[in-house]
Amino acid sequence: MTALLQISDSHFGTERPMVVAALLRLIDAIPPDLVIVSGDITQRARRHQFAAARAFFDTLKPTPMVIVPGNHDIPLFNPFARLFYPYANHQRAFGAELEPSFESSDLLVLGVNTTRAYRHTDGEVSTQQIRRVASQLETARETQLRVVITHQPVAVTRTQDEKNLLRGRERAVQRWARAGADLILGGHIHLPYVLPLHDTFANLPRKLWAVQAGTALSQRIRGTIDNSVNVIRYQPDAGARRTTVERWDYSVASERFELIVRHDLALDATAQPNAVTSAG
Repeated sequence: MTALLQISDSHFGTERPMVVAALLRLIDAIPPDLVIVSGDITQRARRHQFAAARAFFDTLKPTPMVIVPGNHDIPLFNPFARLFYPYANHQRAFGAELEPSFESSDLLVLGVNTTRAYRHTDGEVSTQQIRRVASQLETARETQLRVVITHQPVAVTRTQDEKNLLRGRERAVQRWARAGADLILGGHIHLPYVLPLHDTFANLPRKLWAVQAGTALSQRIRGTIDNSVNVIRYQPDAGARRTTVERWDYSVASERFELIVRHDLALDATAQPNAVTSAG
């Protein structure tokens, strides 16, 4: 069985040291085959914050990682840097590639940079990005779990979060579903949930799930939900493909991450773009 760990919105610069230690213990206990980081790695895109983030993720080596930036990873208070080299500190820490990918016999994971220097918090996916990801999805093997990573969500559970929805999501979700995507992972709103996009978007040709992660390490928690990460487990089976999404929240009482809820998701059996399945 393959295990993926989704870390989002760590906001280094506001991290809680006891939560950092607890997450490292959880990682040792899993351990994951791949770490996915869905944006907002830092609080204000400062060099020392990226250095702290890099030091943390270096402790996870040699586990492979797919890391995409979030809106907080672009300078806010330095207009010159934001305009002319918005990703300089991110690339200094994590390399030049802003849309990394990962492939193994069981996985195809594709990162999408949905940040824009000319937007403060809003995310956007372009026609070119939609086509690129769809083209890569269409090459997937039948048994691979096909995952797309954005920072901003493609679907929300609360009316007040609609302003945070990814621009261009309607075209992206429809096209990526036709291309064979199984999961779209995101963060941004610090709220963990799993949604069936085939119930949210009309006429999707296959089952497709939105998997949102909370804030992994930051003091900037929302409401009653403490720091949170997702563990995604996948057992390839061409006949009856299923994946499990586990939400793990930090507990102040135990000083560790604890399993809160497990979602057992049914996936379509093939990656055929024209396959039609029932919702649910």
